[in-house]
Amino acid sequence: MTSTTSTQKPGVQAPTAPNAPAAPAMPSRPVIAGLLLGIVLATLDGTVVGTALPVIVEDLGGLTHLSWVVTAYLLTTAVTTPLWGKIGDLYGRKGSYLVSISVFLAGSALCGLAQDMGQLIAFRALQGIGAGGLFVGALSLIGTLLPPAEAGRSQSVIGVLLPAAMIGGPLVGGFLTDRLDWRWVFYVNLPVGAVALAVVGLGVRVRTERVRARMDLAGAGLLTAAILALTLLASWAGTTYAWVSPPIAALGVVAGAALVAFLRVERRAAEPVIPPRLFRDRNFTAAQGLTFLAGAAMLAAASYLPQYMQLVLGMSSTASGLLLLPLMLGMMGAQLTIGRRVSAGGRYRPYPIAGGALATAGALALLLLGTGTPPWAASALTLMLGVGLGCQLQPAMLITLSSAEPRDIGAASGTQTLLRTVGGSLGVAVLGSVFAGKVGAAVTPAGVVAGVHGVALGTAVLCALGFGVAWLVRDGDVTPAARR
Repeated sequence: MTSTTSTQKPGVQAPTAPNAPAAPAMPSRPVIAGLLLGIVLATLDGTVVGTALPVIVEDLGGLTHLSWVVTAYLLTTAVTTPLWGKIGDLYGRKGSYLVSISVFLAGSALCGLAQDMGQLIAFRALQGIGAGGLFVGALSLIGTLLPPAEAGRSQSVIGVLLPAAMIGGPLVGGFLTDRLDWRWVFYVNLPVGAVALAVVGLGVRVRTERVRARMDLAGAGLLTAAILALTLLASWAGTTYAWVSPPIAALGVVAGAALVAFLRVERRAAEPVIPPRLFRDRNFTAAQGLTFLAGAAMLAAASYLPQYMQLVLGMSSTASGLLLLPLMLGMMGAQLTIGRRVSAGGRYRPYPIAGGALATAGALALLLLGTGTPPWAASALTLMLGVGLGCQLQPAMLITLSSAEPRDIGAASGTQTLLRTVGGSLGVAVLGSVFAGKVGAAVTPAGVVAGVHGVALGTAVLCALGFGVAWLVRDGDVTPAARR
C-alpha cells in the first residue's frame, strides 16, 4: 500500500487538481445537531445511571455486582473508542458512525428489558461498545465536513457538551427514576438516537475512500488488554482490593507489559490503531497530556464534590448536582470563548498555560470548604476550577484535530477520547482511595471535609502537572485548512 503525505504549509490552500473530487457539501445545521446528539448520548449515559442504581438493586437484586453496571459500560467504551476511530479511517466514517449508533440503541433497549443484574451488566457492555464510536465518529465527521471557521465553532460546542452532559447526567437520571421508572434511563436513548440516526443517515454526504489494508488485530488485542487491566485496576484499587495487594500488582504488570508490546507492534503495523506518527508532532503529544490530566481532574471533582454537598451540607442528590453549576458554566464559558477566538485566527498557547494556573488555584481554593460553609459559597468556589479546566480542554481538542492528516482524523480523535476516559477513571480511582482513607469507617461531616480536602490537593497536583505540560505547546495554525 502506498500513502501520500501532504507537505503543504499551514494556512495555505493547495491548488485544486483538474480531476480532483469535489469537496463534501456543507452540512445543514440540523445535520450538525444530529452529529452532536451522538456525543450527548455517549457522555450522558456514562453518568445518568448513578442516581438510579439504588432503585435498580431494589428491583433486580445483585447488590454485590452493582459497580459493574457502571464499570462494564466504561470499560467497553474505552476499549472500543480507538478501534471505531481506525475503522472509520479505513472503511468510511459515516458508515462507522451509523453502525455505532445502532449498536448503542440495541444495547439501550436491551438494558431497559433486563430481568436480572447479570443481563443488565451484559447489555451495558454492549451499549458501551456502541458508545465507543459515538464521540469519535461525530468528531471525525465534523472535522471532515466543515470549513475551518465552522469546524472550530462546532468543536467549541462539543467542549461545552461534555461538562454539561457529565454533570447533567445524575439530574436526568434522578428525574426519570422518580417520575417514571428506572428503565426509562435507558429507553430515553431510543427516540434521541433514532433522530440522530435518521438525520445523519439522510443528511450527511461524504466521499468514502476505502483503504486496502488489514486491520491491526495484534495492536487492537494488546491495546484492549492494557485498557482492560487499567480499568479494572482503577475500579478495584482502594475499594475491592488494597492498592498494595497481589491482584492490583498483577493488573499493573499486565497493563505495563501489554502497553510495551503494543508500542512495538504499532511501529511495524501498516495501519496501526494509534499511529505512532501522530506523536511526532510536539503539539499533538502535549495536547494528549493535557487531555489526560484535565480529564482526571474534571471527573474527580464532579464525582466527589457532590459527596460534600450531600453528607456535610445535607443537600439532596438533585440539589447537590445543581450546586455544581458554576463548575460546569465556567468550563462551558471558557470553551466557547476560546473556540470562537481561535477560529477567528487568535493565538491559543496562552490559554492552556493560564488555564493550568487557574485550575491549580481553583483546586486549592476548595480547601476553604468546611462544615459551616454556606451552600452558595461552596458552589461559588468551584467556578475558578471550571474556567481553568475549560481553558485546557478546548485548545487540546483543537490541536488534536489540526495536527492530524486527513487519513488519521479518526485515530487522532479516538486517541484523545481514550486518554480522557482512562485519565478520568484513574483520577477517580486514585483520589477515591484518598477520599475513603480520610473519611474512615465512621462517616462524619468532619471526616467528609477531610476527604474532600484530600481530593482537592490531589486535583491541584493534577492541574499543576497540566500547567507544566501546557508550556510545551507551540503556537500555530489549528484550523483544519491544511488537512483539506
